[in-house]
Amino acid sequence: MSTSSAIPRAGRLDCLCEPIGAAGGTPDHGGTALLAAAFALSVLSQVFTLTILPIAGLSLAPDGAWATLPYAAFYAGAALASLPASLLLDSFGRRAAFSLGAGLGVAGGLLTAWSLLQWQFTGLVLGALWLGIASGFSLFYRHAAAPLGAKGTGPVLLVFGAATAAGLLAPSLAGLAESLAVPHAMVGMAVAAALAHVASLGITALLPHRRARRIRTEASPLQGWQRILWPTLLAALAWFAMTALMGATPIAMVGCGLGEAVSGAIAWHVIAMYAPSLALAGIPKRIRPLWIALGGGILLSAAAAVFLLAATTGAFTLSAALLGIGWSLVTMGTTLWIHEEGEPSRWLLGLHDGMLLGCALLGAMAAGLVR
Repeated sequence: MSTSSAIPRAGRLDCLCEPIGAAGGTPDHGGTALLAAAFALSVLSQVFTLTILPIAGLSLAPDGAWATLPYAAFYAGAALASLPASLLLDSFGRRAAFSLGAGLGVAGGLLTAWSLLQWQFTGLVLGALWLGIASGFSLFYRHAAAPLGAKGTGPVLLVFGAATAAGLLAPSLAGLAESLAVPHAMVGMAVAAALAHVASLGITALLPHRRARRIRTEASPLQGWQRILWPTLLAALAWFAMTALMGATPIAMVGCGLGEAVSGAIAWHVIAMYAPSLALAGIPKRIRPLWIALGGGILLSAAAAVFLLAATTGAFTLSAALLGIGWSLVTMGTTLWIHEEGEPSRWLLGLHDGMLLGCALLGAMAAGLVR
């Protein structure tokens, strides 16, 4: 236990406990494992959700112009959740904050399933919004892992990379879920999305109830915003490109008569999104995060070029995989970039993720134009 030697002031947050992993600089591997498992389950839910939303929107929308609204609502929810998720980690601790996000994911998945059964477009949009809020909370797992490894980057990369399992398991689980829900198309995956958040909720309940924050000494919570400016701009562009192309991919594949191959392409995309993080855990420290992010930007450009020429399952899958790898390198590179000089304030982290998800929303809205 440690306290500040200064007299506490109104409005100032003082930490009365050592941050996890701070004692002696020893990483908290147990905390990392819990965060990794919960994040992987959340991403599994996202795979199911993002597979069905573009197609469900196309089927249920009263007009073709509204087809991408459920997909956009998902990212709108994620963007709205980013700053509250950041601040709730301080106010109530990781366990309560992440459990709240997972609980909203359960509700969103069940509402989406009901809407598909009843052909309710409004319910589909609302369910997608709640699932998006859950996604916004789960994105913060990578920031929560940063203090666990003292000065190392391993926990951040391992938590992010754990979601590779979601991509590997998603096709089989999606097929099983859909077979159990026959003849109701996509309902099985919606229920599976809710169940994945149920499992994530069970894991987050095991996290220690601790608000592990350093003593705040800065005059303003936004002090030092310059350090996140360029990483945020670069990552925001990557998120825009990713959601625009991935919103257009399922619809384009259906238009080419490749509807049955959509879940496979999405799964390869998810594997490509998170597997590079496991490889990055072993790269030399002399390689700067900036170069990782710029390499990802090049791959995103290549993915866009392949998508524009795609007409076969292989081409769409290649585009989705390149898109996933590029997005992963940009997201991880910029995440490590902003943590390079120590952990920023929760306000800065929340604004960073909010900008990323805001641009993801714009990309989702542009998906209808891309296709």
